[in-house]
Amino acid sequence: MRVVCISDTHGMHRRMDHLIPDGDLLLHAGDVTKNGKIEDLAAVEAFFREQPHPHKVFTPGNHDWIFQDEPVKACEMVPSAICLIDQGIEIEGVKIWGSPWQPEFHNWAFNLPPGEALAEKWRLIPPDTDILLTHTPPADILDRCKNGEHKGCRDLAARLREISPLLNVFGHIHEAYGQETHGNTKFVNASICNLGYRPVNPPIVVDLAE
Repeated sequence: MRVVCISDTHGMHRRMDHLIPDGDLLLHAGDVTKNGKIEDLAAVEAFFREQPHPHKVFTPGNHDWIFQDEPVKACEMVPSAICLIDQGIEIEGVKIWGSPWQPEFHNWAFNLPPGEALAEKWRLIPPDTDILLTHTPPADILDRCKNGEHKGCRDLAARLREISPLLNVFGHIHEAYGQETHGNTKFVNASICNLGYRPVNPPIVVDLAE
């Protein structure tokens, strides 16, 4: 399965510097909008509808307020992609789980305090998950901000050590774009926008072995 990973497009799908490669599965790890308003969703739907990938899946991010405030309505307004909010789906035998939460971050959407509140969300992830789609990175993996601080979630990192999925795709920390492998898991920070909110980073392609 060829997986094409993007995140943090912030409504600037038409301004991306790079074309989105073809593949079997398009994953978007959140912040599909700039301000999370309901009127932003028509452009999000148009973007997903135009993509050639047979399967398209996303989870919201901290900018995507409408998915927190009216999740059912918001997901229904983007019918060309599957929206996962603490939910899973199986595609061609690959089990995918999506979750939008992150440690408290400037009072944005899908924020929870570190500790039990976040750990409870991560315990929902099934142990047989193959692809984990989150908005936040786990702690100490592709989560370093410009000031040198690590802003990933320690509770998520702990859960990942327990379940060891094949792939964890996220974004959120724009300046930490890239990919790394630790143990059995490939980690991808697929932020398309850089720190200055310019959509300059290319999508990241991952080929999952059968």
